[in-house]
Amino acid sequence: MGKGTTSFGLHNSKTHCLCKRCGLRTYHIQKKRCASCGFPSARLRSYNWAEKSFRRRGIGCGRMRYMKKVIKANTRRQVEALANGPHKKVKTRWNRKKLENARKQRDGAKKTSEKK
Repeated sequence: MGKGTTSFGLHNSKTHCLCKRCGLRTYHIQKKRCASCGFPSARLRSYNWAEKSFRRRGIGCGRMRYMKKVIKANTRRQVEALANGPHKKVKTRWNRKKLENARKQRDGAKKTSEKK
């Protein structure tokens, strides 16, 4: 048998199947490793010589089920902030303590001025 057309009839077994992590048909059945994402290793497979693969996997590729909600919430907050006017300082515990100390000093100064 030659290495041409007749031998290609024997290439009928699948080496790769769908990967659980990335969903591509790159999971090698015998090696038990994904050629695209490196599953089952914890780290995502990536090399500096493959810049395009970073772009294919990055944020904005796919459905963005969670990120869509985050982006919408942030834009909504920004619109509300613009409608409410200038930015107000959030009252945290630290800010409250500062305010209380300032009030005490102010009240103490008023009392001493009243006594005189």
